[in-house]
Amino acid sequence: MKANRTTILIFFVMVAILSGFVVIGPFAQESALYQIANITLGSVLISLCFSLLTEDYSWTDRLWSTLPVVFTWIYAYKAGFSTPVVVAALLATLWGARLTFNFARRGGYRGEEDYRWKILKQKIGNPVGWFFFNVFFIAFYQQFLFIAFTSPIGILPSSNAPFSPLSFIAIFLFICFLSIETIADQQQYTFQQAKYQLLPRKDTLEDEYAQGFRSSGLFTYSRHPNYFGELGVWWSIYLFSVSFHGSLLHYTIVGPLLLTLLFIGSTIFTESITSSKYPAYAAYKEKAGAILFRFW
Repeated sequence: MKANRTTILIFFVMVAILSGFVVIGPFAQESALYQIANITLGSVLISLCFSLLTEDYSWTDRLWSTLPVVFTWIYAYKAGFSTPVVVAALLATLWGARLTFNFARRGGYRGEEDYRWKILKQKIGNPVGWFFFNVFFIAFYQQFLFIAFTSPIGILPSSNAPFSPLSFIAIFLFICFLSIETIADQQQYTFQQAKYQLLPRKDTLEDEYAQGFRSSGLFTYSRHPNYFGELGVWWSIYLFSVSFHGSLLHYTIVGPLLLTLLFIGSTIFTESITSSKYPAYAAYKEKAGAILFRFW
């Protein structure tokens, strides 16, 4: 069994049926968080089964831009579609639609697997060790993060509470960060498409194409501007949520914090691969920030 359009469609149908069953079935009267936790438990098991059947480990990746959006609308439904929660859900939907489009054009729904999983599997070496890594990190922990970074939406008021200046600032920041992520992904996509078209003519490669990686545009200032935008999106949603509570500190800050730590770890691992492939990357690291923008 391989990961292809058919198996991916079956995968999403199963997750959709699971989600519908939890929301309108025997758990219909439970809290939003309880429903979301049960959907996550089921989707983890489904992802594990598909990873074992296909030896493809990008099933959680395929849920990254979709399942969190479902969670935000569960919060909205349980809050009686109050204005603050609906606004947050709409913002998350914009994020999810854009990320889904970018993932799709890179082949994520055609069966393309994140290249880093194969490299990491080789590094771990031990099949038993890889099995437990797949269970506890790829499937469980990453999908637990879906609960964590959407949890600030669960603290939004279920009444049509008035928006504060901070609420509007958070929305503005969200739009800015989403724009940064969109531009960065487009710049990277354009570069990669051109690079692979030029690869057969290695003797004529120049500038960025000769060095093998993008270092212009937003990538002049950050080596991973798309990560910067992605993290900013969820920190903005957190800021929007706490703007209704009178304090910037709330326990749901754990969500964007854990997401930030994941991206830092991902950056370190990804760059260890990139540095081994492209000698010029070491000099580039001295010029651009890892995730945050560096202008000096």
